[in-house]
Amino acid sequence: MTELISRLQNAVGAAHVLDAVEDQAPYLRDWLGKYHGTALAVVRPGSTAEVAAVMAACAAARVAVVPQGGHTSLSGGATPDASGQAIVLSLSRMNRIRKIDPIGQTVVVDAGAVLAKVQDAARDAGLLFPLSLGSEGSCTVGGNLAANAGGVAVLRYGVMRELTLGLEVVLPDGRIWDGLRALRKDNTGYALRDLFIGSEGTLGIITGAVLKLFAQPTARATAFVAVADAAAALKLLRLSRSHCGDRLTAFEFLTSATLDMILRQIPDTRLPFDALPSAAVLIELSDISDEPTLAARLETTLADAMAEGLVSDAVVAQDGTQAKAFWRVRESVSEALVREGKALKHDIAVPVAEIADFVKVMDAAVDAALPGIRPMVFGHLGDGNLHYNLMRPLAMTEDAFYGHGPRITRLVHDEITRRRGSISAEHGIGQLRMSEMPLCKPPLELELMQQLKRTLDPHGLMNPGKLLPNV
Repeated sequence: MTELISRLQNAVGAAHVLDAVEDQAPYLRDWLGKYHGTALAVVRPGSTAEVAAVMAACAAARVAVVPQGGHTSLSGGATPDASGQAIVLSLSRMNRIRKIDPIGQTVVVDAGAVLAKVQDAARDAGLLFPLSLGSEGSCTVGGNLAANAGGVAVLRYGVMRELTLGLEVVLPDGRIWDGLRALRKDNTGYALRDLFIGSEGTLGIITGAVLKLFAQPTARATAFVAVADAAAALKLLRLSRSHCGDRLTAFEFLTSATLDMILRQIPDTRLPFDALPSAAVLIELSDISDEPTLAARLETTLADAMAEGLVSDAVVAQDGTQAKAFWRVRESVSEALVREGKALKHDIAVPVAEIADFVKVMDAAVDAALPGIRPMVFGHLGDGNLHYNLMRPLAMTEDAFYGHGPRITRLVHDEITRRRGSISAEHGIGQLRMSEMPLCKPPLELELMQQLKRTLDPHGLMNPGKLLPNV
């Protein structure tokens, strides 16, 4: 492979082709430490033209390419396998904010731009890029696009696919598709953009994007609300929508067990209630009105909910500091889970109206299958995305618990499939769930995806071992 390494060095500069093991190490292990791989080289191009040159060289040598952004994947989607025969293509140097259009409310960015940087650039222009994730300080736009990221504001603004107008993509053979159009209406054939969003780097390398911006809210109102269960939370969601319309920006649900875990594992978190509730909802409204008016609307909504018996307690944040403290609880879930121990994690989606029944049925099913198992359930209730995580029974070792993992996960995913839901709402399939795709996708749907993959990537060089089996 000496000739390939030489071509890669000529394309991006020798300093940006890492072939020493110690230099490659940060790129070869996923964020959770679950997946480890090796690579022929780690290549760090600085422009779309350099990405194209790298792809052309790899295509000629029939060498696979693993795209990598902020390296925050939770499904092993950006980690190479152990063969050492692929290159890792890191977009970390491609981090420019190319252009902001305040009139058209768009921003053009490199795929390696960190999400928080895009948010800051929009804010500096008096606008908002609404995608908000716990990893926003390190995840990149390219990774967000590859996984069709969601986050806490999907209820109002939608997922990444809905926030994107155009893309720039380098194809597996090195050709560049320039689809960087800032058009909100364009009815000229197939929406090629949507093929690459959510494709997890298996069809090409996203190098740039045109993203939608929005008016920057001038007022926010946040409340922590105690409810009896998911059924009550769904009724509160319906009431909140009818009272608040599209001001309803976030509606996050957490069970009592999840809240208790956060309080135990993250010492600086606090709940605004006298006692641990059976479940809770974190509600946020945003608008371009004044904050007292928005807070009054939220208070009226919660008063009506309390009168209907949907809410047992509620606290509206009195200032930004208290609102941040409320969000600190929600944002601490992932950290608390890591401290609590290994979990069977399920990033699932079901029709919103079925969430309460799903949780009730699933909790009973997993407890019958493994008595003492501890569901830690939280998520974006308004868009149907739940993180249905399961912790080991307290008397069981982690190794023994993981031995039951395939059986328990099959129970969860079979129920999801029965309800026409999704086994991956926002984390992606990666290598974590790839083998399960034939179990949850109709054969024709899987066949069509495989045909698209073979058409765009006939030699199977793009992110092999991810998303689709048997290609």
